[in-house]
Amino acid sequence: MIGTKVLEERKSKFNGNLRVVRTWGMGTYIQSNGLTQSGGIVEAIWRSTLAQIQDSRFKIRNVLVLGLGGGTVVKLIHKNWLGTRITGVDIDPIMIELSTRHLGLGTSGEEIIIQDAYHFLNQNDNSKFKKYDLVIVDLYNGDEYLKKFESENYIHLVRNILSSNGIAVFNRLYFGDKKLEAEEFGKKLEKVFGKVEKFRPEANLMFLCFK
Repeated sequence: MIGTKVLEERKSKFNGNLRVVRTWGMGTYIQSNGLTQSGGIVEAIWRSTLAQIQDSRFKIRNVLVLGLGGGTVVKLIHKNWLGTRITGVDIDPIMIELSTRHLGLGTSGEEIIIQDAYHFLNQNDNSKFKKYDLVIVDLYNGDEYLKKFESENYIHLVRNILSSNGIAVFNRLYFGDKKLEAEEFGKKLEKVFGKVEKFRPEANLMFLCFK
């Protein structure tokens, strides 16, 4: 593509080949094995998704992002809800390093925890856990959604850390054979949450889940 420049390229055991790319039309973003992980189309997807809850009557003060990646959703949350406290969890230190250096991750005061998002919730006593008004669950390694994050046990852990009026948003890819995977995952969510709404931006299926 004319005007495209690769700013940095790294190998990650979690996300494969990571490239930081800058283009005239899409700005700077990160690709994992050719799939855009932050910025560009990802920003458009999350902007439209957050718009679905922006007019919510519930206050958004504390936010947890499971699968922080490049931090695109963090930037948008700060714009939508001023003064929000955000905690981001990601297993990949190289992704965090690139996002900090090239995308400004961490410059707005968010807390960044480099840890497996499964262990982050599973190892803690949920009765003592801080409650969150919004939980973003975006747990992909490249284009793979790990089975442990699809378990009803993990879905219950996410539900347990929501405040009484909290919202959990689960992002699933929705194309090819991933459509069936996403639909089956939605059935599990409906068993755990009192209300589940679906939203379709681009090639994704977003599940908005309420206690």
